Amino acid sequence: MRGLKGKRILITGGASGIGAATAVRFLEEGSVVCLLDRDPEARRKIVHELPGLSGALDADVSNLTQVQAAFAEAVRLMGGVDVLVNNAGISIRHKFLDITPEEWDKVIAVNLTGVFYVAQTAARHMMERGGGVILQTASTNGVMGYPFYADYNATKAGVIELTKSMALELAPKVRVCAVAPGYVLTPMQRAEYTDEMLEEVNRKIPLRRHALPEEIAALFAFLASDDAQNITGHVYTCDGGETAGGLASR
Repeated sequence: MRGLKGKRILITGGASGIGAATAVRFLEEGSVVCLLDRDPEARRKIVHELPGLSGALDADVSNLTQVQAAFAEAVRLMGGVDVLVNNAGISIRHKFLDITPEEWDKVIAVNLTGVFYVAQTAARHMMERGGGVILQTASTNGVMGYPFYADYNATKAGVIELTKSMALELAPKVRVCAVAPGYVLTPMQRAEYTDEMLEEVNRKIPLRRHALPEEIAALFAFLASDDAQNITGHVYTCDGGETAGGLASR
């Protein structure tokens, strides 16, 4: 991709799944990469696997004080942040009637409030520096109705509208887009689904498979690159054609 060499990238939820694959892709593009993740074991593992990282920082995105401290450390380590991949998120597979207030608060705190905290912190930095790119992980769950994920779905719909609103207010200095993956074979997905459930999902996807984290990472790399300089305010779906025919809730 054009223009990624030397770019300073901060990835939240960067120690596993889509975040880790995105770190690998940006390092391959010659970017400078720093991760933010609250899982100490995952951070230790990825630092060992990716010695080219500039840092793997500890922070809970739902805690503004921790976000601001980690962001300041990322700026110190890299000299600034040109691109934010705002990716941290969690899900809890429950029926709507079984979601507890505590679970609702936890999912909202990470997936929506946390996205807001990191995005606003990064946006202030980028506006002062004269430019940047903010990319956020949404989901097809934010566009279509899916059973058993009402809280998660609500947060991803919120991320989509937050992305569009930010793009309007931060232009022309900062571009803001979101990527909406469908089913991706991540550790989080694998932990919630049996082999039989995975196969059932694959049968309803036109391409007959889950996406790979590396395929989502490739989309992030394109949107961050100079090849995407006229792209802002939109959400890009990568779902193997699942939502093209209204198959999502089948």
